[in-house]
Amino acid sequence: MCTFDDLLARVLARAAEPGTSVIGIAGPPGAGKSTLTEALVAAARGRLGVEAVAHVPMDGFHLADVELRRLGRLNRKGAPDTFDVAGFAALLRRIRSRGEVVYAPDFERDLEQPIAGAIPVLPDAAVVLTEGNYLLLDDPGWSAVAAEIDEIWYCAIEDDLRVARLVRRHISFGKSAEAAQRWVAEVDEPNAGLVAGTAVRADLVVPVEVVTHRPQRS
Repeated sequence: MCTFDDLLARVLARAAEPGTSVIGIAGPPGAGKSTLTEALVAAARGRLGVEAVAHVPMDGFHLADVELRRLGRLNRKGAPDTFDVAGFAALLRRIRSRGEVVYAPDFERDLEQPIAGAIPVLPDAAVVLTEGNYLLLDDPGWSAVAAEIDEIWYCAIEDDLRVARLVRRHISFGKSAEAAQRWVAEVDEPNAGLVAGTAVRADLVVPVEVVTHRPQRS
């Protein structure tokens, strides 16, 4: 079974390769992708320096609520067709070209909206970590994203733990307990089922023990 240190070693190995490498971390909603990615970014920056390692989340490519409302998709925000997939692929392509500073969008959880130009990726960045639900989805748009990623890992976690985590997250961002449970059942879980079928395409499956236990680093 792989450990956090094994994952960090893979990140550092990619960073040592010529150019800018990209590692993707996929998995269903609530799988712990962001927590794992943030821990790896912090550890890798401790070895390589802050500017050598960047974190570009897929969530920055959420379409804004005003556009989702126009498209009639606001009630299923988070589904594959509620993201700017082509923009995501194009930005990763620019990062890999190393020609300029690339400003990536972030996602503001308090506002539940994307924030443009929030994350600078310098031309000499050695490795970029990106995480999101659909990195392994068998779809032309998402396949274009995957084509810009050197390796993609899948976070495996028990459904009951993941669902409980999702409900708590929605409550923490202002939903009532009833509304949170309804959103998880009607929106998050159909997306989770779709993502679960993509695990077979992953380069590495990360077990729940690594996903749920953030290491203590000195």
